[in-house]
Amino acid sequence: MNVHSGEGDLPSIREYYSATQLRADRWSALREAAEGLHRHGAEGRQGKKLLKQAEALFDALEPIEKYWAFPGAHAFDHLRKMLDHGNAEDLSVSVRRIARALTSGAYRRRSIPLSSDEIDNEDYEDEASLGPEARALGRPYFEILIVDDVNEHQERFLRHSLQRMRRPEDPFIYEPVVVPSLEDALMGILFNHNVQAVVVRPGLSLKSKNDLPVLNQYLTRVAADEDVDDLEPHAYGPETCRLIAKIRPELDAYLVTDRSAEDIAGMDLGLCRRVFYNQEDFLELHLNILRGVNRRYKTPFFTALKEYSRQPTGVFHAMPISRGKSISRSHWIQDMGAFYGSNIFLAETSATSGGLDSLLEPRGPIKEAQDMAARAFGAKHTFFATNGTSTCNKIVVQSVVRPGDIVLVDRDCHKSHHYGMVLAGANVVYMDSYPLHEYSMYGAVPLKEIKHHLLTLKAAGKLDRVRMVLLTNCTFDGVVYNVRRVMEECLAIKKDLIFLWDEAWFGFARFGPTYRQRTAMDVANTLRETLRAPETAEAWEAQQEELKGKGDDAWLETRLVPPPDARVRAYATQSTHKTLTSLRQGSMIHVNDQDFKGEVEQAFHEAYMTHTSTSPNYQIIASLDVGRRQVELEGFEFVQRQVESAMAIRRAVRTHPVLKKYFKVLSLSDIVPAEFRQSGQESYYDPEQGWIDKWAMWGQDEFVLDPTRITLAVGGTGWDGDTFKTEILMNKFGIQINKTSRNTVLFMTNIGTTRSSVAYLIEVLVEIANDLDELLDDASKMERRSFENRVAALVEHVPPLPDFSRFHDSFRSSKDTPEGDIRTAFFLAYDEDNCDYLDLDDKLMDRLEKGEELVSASFIIPYPPGFPILVPGQVISPEIMSFMRALDVSEIHGFRADLGLRVFTKDALKNLKKKKS
Repeated sequence: MNVHSGEGDLPSIREYYSATQLRADRWSALREAAEGLHRHGAEGRQGKKLLKQAEALFDALEPIEKYWAFPGAHAFDHLRKMLDHGNAEDLSVSVRRIARALTSGAYRRRSIPLSSDEIDNEDYEDEASLGPEARALGRPYFEILIVDDVNEHQERFLRHSLQRMRRPEDPFIYEPVVVPSLEDALMGILFNHNVQAVVVRPGLSLKSKNDLPVLNQYLTRVAADEDVDDLEPHAYGPETCRLIAKIRPELDAYLVTDRSAEDIAGMDLGLCRRVFYNQEDFLELHLNILRGVNRRYKTPFFTALKEYSRQPTGVFHAMPISRGKSISRSHWIQDMGAFYGSNIFLAETSATSGGLDSLLEPRGPIKEAQDMAARAFGAKHTFFATNGTSTCNKIVVQSVVRPGDIVLVDRDCHKSHHYGMVLAGANVVYMDSYPLHEYSMYGAVPLKEIKHHLLTLKAAGKLDRVRMVLLTNCTFDGVVYNVRRVMEECLAIKKDLIFLWDEAWFGFARFGPTYRQRTAMDVANTLRETLRAPETAEAWEAQQEELKGKGDDAWLETRLVPPPDARVRAYATQSTHKTLTSLRQGSMIHVNDQDFKGEVEQAFHEAYMTHTSTSPNYQIIASLDVGRRQVELEGFEFVQRQVESAMAIRRAVRTHPVLKKYFKVLSLSDIVPAEFRQSGQESYYDPEQGWIDKWAMWGQDEFVLDPTRITLAVGGTGWDGDTFKTEILMNKFGIQINKTSRNTVLFMTNIGTTRSSVAYLIEVLVEIANDLDELLDDASKMERRSFENRVAALVEHVPPLPDFSRFHDSFRSSKDTPEGDIRTAFFLAYDEDNCDYLDLDDKLMDRLEKGEELVSASFIIPYPPGFPILVPGQVISPEIMSFMRALDVSEIHGFRADLGLRVFTKDALKNLKKKKS
């Protein structure tokens, strides 16, 4: 049933995940209705139906358009009057121009004439169809939100006063939007992605009069942990600034107040850029707005590289390709120059002069670019890497872990961490994630598992050797930790514990308010504040008294409070190239460690030197600089659209009658067991209830599911995940994915995903399902039975996932705790005389089941799932061998089928024991 009668076949409001989607579809529908009225008139059955539909669409759009500068409230009211007066021709022209301008983004580049008397000579080209040069010539456009409860005359005065301040030399152009209240301001910054600055004036009110449910859902995200109802009017402005900083910290806020400086000084103004005291200096405000946006727009290294490429230089250094000389002089590789163009070669150099900088010892534009990235991502320090997050992981591990330190590691983390443990000489405690046997996937490590290992090491007197906890957030399949809870409870056991959060797939999360609260840097900043609060000390002392004399079981079951003198020590590694705009292998290391300067900085510098090339790719560094600019200015918009795309796929598969027969989108309840979902929510979309707001679950659940990842169970098609990926999606339809399990494939949306891409994917899935229907309709009895057997093998007879067994005693210091010396095991295998090879046959299984200890001499890493199922020094269990034999993947790193499984000889293990004793 539609919320607004007369809207035809449009989905109801409850079926829209966001107001942005609703707005786009309603304008498109209004264009069709207005054109229909122009053709048919408002009389007759068809005309009356179109008129009713247009009126309903205006009603639906009215509360939404108040938050946008284009077309603006005045223009929208004018359109409504055209409809009321029966001026169908002018209405059709105006609505068509607005709808096309909204779709193409043309309003960002030029003024859009709405009257049919005005000729619009320019075609409404889509921004994406314009060449980069044409788009780069225009001045970037944005909108500012003015918060002030004023009448129409005063609003016009504010708007025109700022517009009169424009100058031809301004680097940007903006339009103002005026809203009356604190609540409207919050809805505005969460809904209007064009907003880059907020001006909070003294006349604002508290409550919004807008009661559209799809907009009010934005307020619930703030109201969950913020109470503004009891505020005094004089606090409305400062509180608005504080909440803006909390929800969208990248925005610039400006407070205009009539309070005294002494009153304002004691208030929390968030990240307010400037306070204007009781004045109407519009030029000063205008200049500050432009300067604030320019602060984020600057790209120090990219700008320096562009300047360098324009300089005439003589090249007498190590790179023949520099300035493109080796290509332009060639008779045989001209096609390379034609393909890439000239700029990439003009900007290629090995020099660090001419306004450029050294990545290894940055003091100029690279240093400035890294500092700006630290600001953008909420870090204290940020370091660029040009050879991927695999190297970033090794840098962090080597800089903070010393030989013999104990590190708690997520067993199914990326292989670079395991190799990092070898390089650092760590004693590793592998922690098991909860398994999802039905889908041949792992989830994440439960907090109880982490606490259990810490408490075991504490009881053994080894807590002083425990250096770091290493976890993947979010996992490849989208499982996201409650980062704050993990850090707080672990610090309650060991107060100087270091955390390395592998956020390779989570770089975008900083720029979505829901996501941000589960990122390492945001939590680190929050903990720095909360640990200083008197309430933390009181809560910790009360809990210590309560837990006095109690055993580990009480500690495991209690939500632990960290001591007030705990040290916040967090590192995050991000594959910028995976989720944001960057060339391949562009990554960042973010540091928020209170002891970095005093304890780690020198070691970090040495590790960075060890792993970073002395000839880094300048194009990658420039792309990291530009990628940072993008997310500070439009990351919120792009992440919002990314989530919307993923939600559209979820809804389509869950509701389409043909797709439901063969496919299933795994929901929250499929990937996160009930014991970890304290909110009780089971999915993001329900056909009966519509969209479930994710704010509550992201605030409290131990694990949540990143909605931008869609895990599709394909076992019902009779194809395993790898076959479905390669033979069907890629070879037949050109759709690329890179993660599968035995019976699932993973679709990941990103900030470049379009609605057209989503539509194509759904069309492909429908075509596959229809083809299967036709195939089964014509199948013989035996063919149908064969199909059912294949489905059963993929859906019902799935091999159980094995846990980590243990390190062999030769690589352990004691039997009381599980840590193992992975470095010794790794290098012991360098001598081939210490190794043997065994066939994966029934004889091997029989030996294992009889209790014989066989020890892996290698990392065994099948793709998928892409993490080690065996590491050097690990005892091979029957469960691991059963899983390995059941694997139907073509790529297993560390295993050669022609030789067999590489294990240590018994003599090698005996000799090692003798040496240790």
